[in-house]
Amino acid sequence: MGKEGKREKKKEKKEKKEKKGKRERDANRDGGARESSKPTTATKKVKTTRDDEGQTFGMAAVGDRSIAQSGDTFQRVFYDAPASLKSMSASEVQAARDALAVTQVDGLSTDLAPVSSFADAGFSKELLRVTAQFKTPSPIQAQSWPIIMSGHDMVGIAATGSGKTLAFGMPALTQIHSQPPCKPGQPICLVLAPTRELAQQTAKVFDDAGEASGVRCVCVYGGAPKYEQKAQMKAGGGAAVIVATPGRLRDFMEEGVIKLDRVTMLVLDEADRMLDLGFEPEIRAIAGATRADRQTVMFSATWPQSVQSLASEFMCNPIKVRIGAEGLKASQSITQIVEVVEPQDKDRHLARVMKQYLGKGKEVPRTLIFGLYKKECANLHQRLSREWPAVCIHGDMSQHDREKSVDAFKKGTSRILIATDVAARGLDIKEVEYVINYTFPLTTEDYVHRIGRTGRAGATGLAHTFFTLHDKARAGELVNVLRKAGAEVPEELTKFGTHVKKKESKLYGAHFKDVDMSVKATKITFD
Repeated sequence: MGKEGKREKKKEKKEKKEKKGKRERDANRDGGARESSKPTTATKKVKTTRDDEGQTFGMAAVGDRSIAQSGDTFQRVFYDAPASLKSMSASEVQAARDALAVTQVDGLSTDLAPVSSFADAGFSKELLRVTAQFKTPSPIQAQSWPIIMSGHDMVGIAATGSGKTLAFGMPALTQIHSQPPCKPGQPICLVLAPTRELAQQTAKVFDDAGEASGVRCVCVYGGAPKYEQKAQMKAGGGAAVIVATPGRLRDFMEEGVIKLDRVTMLVLDEADRMLDLGFEPEIRAIAGATRADRQTVMFSATWPQSVQSLASEFMCNPIKVRIGAEGLKASQSITQIVEVVEPQDKDRHLARVMKQYLGKGKEVPRTLIFGLYKKECANLHQRLSREWPAVCIHGDMSQHDREKSVDAFKKGTSRILIATDVAARGLDIKEVEYVINYTFPLTTEDYVHRIGRTGRAGATGLAHTFFTLHDKARAGELVNVLRKAGAEVPEELTKFGTHVKKKESKLYGAHFKDVDMSVKATKITFD
């Protein structure tokens, strides 16, 4: 071969090498975070990595592979089951789960029994101080802790008010303590929440727990001054936990104030809402900026089929834990009353119901009244505040006014809170005796979340709902929720029909279909 031929061959090899390098750089930069035009039905296992204990874990489809490949390894396995749990037979494990109403644990290759005490979960003495006020772990905590502390990704489905925040909070704090200190704007644990109120409430739990264990938490959400949140992130050498709403977090990411390359635990609280049409692109971009081998945990009270395939893209071989029956289910501690009324008569019925429930004693019982739209809530507040000690919360109010209303309701200076669905998820206010649904929500999942504001932490509550002709499309689902809870189903409600329409994906519409990928193709022969 002549000199010219050798040069050409050398040039060709160099071009091939450069193209290959470009493809690898592009793949690493994307981190799997491109928006797909089709739903993915299973998690893509890109590569396996080992934690400090030597156990192998995979990478999620959405995440930055370059950080995972070049970054430091981190420990995610902390759990060593006590001998009393290791020695349990399969039937004994099932009996323990039955006692806790744990109805589903899917995906474990080696079974992990629920813990019966806080000490069994493997937390440090400092962290156990956080649980001192509780007698025993709640069901979702008892089953989640062995799984998350063993390093697995997990989806936890449990009723509101069941202790989900500490179910992911305690393992997150454990993981933080195993790593070097963080820098300002570089959290180790990132918690995403759909509303400001839920973000603030989750941050409060982390603040209380962090005080006992020396971990700082900052809450990042829209509607509050950016400079204050920036100052909080810089104070004390940085915050290891950031609890955020997606919009404000993305603002800070674009400004370079927050970098997510050190996030080793990602939590989606109220995950069904986080993967909804409005949030999914934001969540994809946020998760794509974290390392692909992070630990991802999702919690929610409801888990509709339409988001399950999407969720798998953000996780790797997740374990699914369910407390209670599958499908929409309200807490047994809530008395549900559904009244079918004419739309124009709702004001008259509301006046009657409020007089019935709230007008007997000297002190008005703490009550939540839900409307559907911001204007509807504002109008309700204007009318009711003439006679009742009421405050209001909806999306058109400033953050200061929203916080002022919630604070007044918590302290009891205003015993009635009129709200849109911004207060339906995660708002944990003790001693709410009544929930009144002036207008039925757009989904039955939101109905379950709304009424879950009462009957919390072992207490009982009552939810009274007005149902009209405009809500008839959700009659079948509501009938199922009432029957599962043993509540009375009014005959007028069944007249709308009890058929439950299969939900379509909010992202992919009627073309979305759940496919069992394990089924083999059938060969068809044409004559």
